[in-house]
Amino acid sequence: MKIYIVKSYEELSKKSANIVASQVILKPNSVLGLATGSTPEGLYKELIKLYNKEVVDFKDVNTFNLDEYYGIHRHNPQSYYYYMRNNLLDHINIEKNNINIPHGLAEDVEAHCMEYEESIKKLGGIDLQILGIGRNGHVGFNEPGDDFKAKTHLVELQEETIKDNSRFFEKPEEVPTKAISMGIKTIMSARKILLIANGEGKAKAIYDTIKGPITPKVPASILQLHKDVTVIIDEAAGKLL
Repeated sequence: MKIYIVKSYEELSKKSANIVASQVILKPNSVLGLATGSTPEGLYKELIKLYNKEVVDFKDVNTFNLDEYYGIHRHNPQSYYYYMRNNLLDHINIEKNNINIPHGLAEDVEAHCMEYEESIKKLGGIDLQILGIGRNGHVGFNEPGDDFKAKTHLVELQEETIKDNSRFFEKPEEVPTKAISMGIKTIMSARKILLIANGEGKAKAIYDTIKGPITPKVPASILQLHKDVTVIIDEAAGKLL
């Protein structure tokens, strides 16, 4: 595990964007695993800048998102489909058919999750998976629990996660209580993983992920077993290390 502690969110965003761009430059048909949330926004802005400067070309790239809220329409501004289009995908030259995001209104969720897994396999797996981290140590929407959920599945969100997400919604009753998420095995099958975090609120989760025991109580702690993980955090998120 390579750990970089940087001075600012801007530096975090640029450094992580350079890693993603390098992956695509070295392998133009890369399969990228994408994350949502506030932390990757700067990374995506930097990738758009690199694309506009013709440093990187996304036309042969395939993407798979980690997760999506269950029960809301794709055109809802709080959906992760909307987030990805708005923050990255509508601003680069990726083919629409190469974009894969779980469908929050899938009628047969179990079948949809299996199809998502098969789509990843057909493309040979994920080359680089981008991860954020929740304050409770979740990655994707894999919440703390008694075991690691292996594959893409429907998740019951925990109170802390629902509370954290409520800031994006106008009314508490609008906050989704379920989500579709890649499982831990799916994430760990990626050839490379990039974990990014900023802010003091993530410091405990980062400490537990890197220094703590490997336990499903801190889902991100499983990353200690991966052979190629890069962690980029600002000083606030790294204050306990």
